[in-house]
Amino acid sequence: VPDKSAQLPDRGKPMTVEFFFKQGRLFFAIAIAAFGVENLIWAHSTDPFLPEIPWVPSCPALGYLMGVALLAASVSIAANLRAWLGATLLGFLFLLCFLSLQIARVAAAPLDVGVRTCAFETLTMGASAWMLAALTPAGGELSRGKTVMNGLLHSGRYFFAVSMIVFGIDHYFVFNFIVSLVPPWIPGSGWFWAHVTAIGFIAAGVSISVRRLDRWAAGMLGLMFFLWFLLLHAPRVLSYPRCLDPDEWSSAFIALAACGGAWILAWSIPAKSSAGFGDNQGMR
Repeated sequence: VPDKSAQLPDRGKPMTVEFFFKQGRLFFAIAIAAFGVENLIWAHSTDPFLPEIPWVPSCPALGYLMGVALLAASVSIAANLRAWLGATLLGFLFLLCFLSLQIARVAAAPLDVGVRTCAFETLTMGASAWMLAALTPAGGELSRGKTVMNGLLHSGRYFFAVSMIVFGIDHYFVFNFIVSLVPPWIPGSGWFWAHVTAIGFIAAGVSISVRRLDRWAAGMLGLMFFLWFLLLHAPRVLSYPRCLDPDEWSSAFIALAACGGAWILAWSIPAKSSAGFGDNQGMR
């Protein structure tokens, strides 16, 4: 029976923020499942690369293999079935795709913001998986090489932080495009919100990397991604003909996965004023 005292903060203290942070695991698992389904649906794409993260070369067998692997990892994480192993292997899968596929594409087109974004979105997914694994009890699955593996998993936060800084800088390379994505009904100009998101990315990345106000930086970053998913991406994928575009679906669930990753990180960081949150020993 799970130790409920390890799951929940002290009931005498506010738990609203912690409740949302704890949903990061579920949001991440849902997004990974969506990536798996997308890879299965578009496995027969005729493009050079499949149009879904992690953008492996177009090959039906590879698409089906990737889809099944992502679905298996999502079930492992969501149902807590050997979740440490599932999250760890998922992180290695995304890191392998980043190193073997995305880096070469970035090197071939260093000024292409779209290619660079795909690369660091892949790294973000791997980093999020490792942050979750670092927060999840390993049980008997980790024996030899414990110190090395722990260090590797805890490096996820730094990969995540670097990706956020890259996203923030890249916003200024495609600034007008970012402005065009802001719905006109949102108060304030698109110019204002484009600056806010770019600066927010950079500030959050720096905060997470230097461990200063990192819990709240991660929390607010997750909120930003969640609002993007609801206000920007969801209306687009629910409208015709965008609902037929795999890029739209991939972008939407990347935002949800990044939200999950940011909140996983926030949940892992001890709160200075909350003993219940600070005493967290892992997601159980």
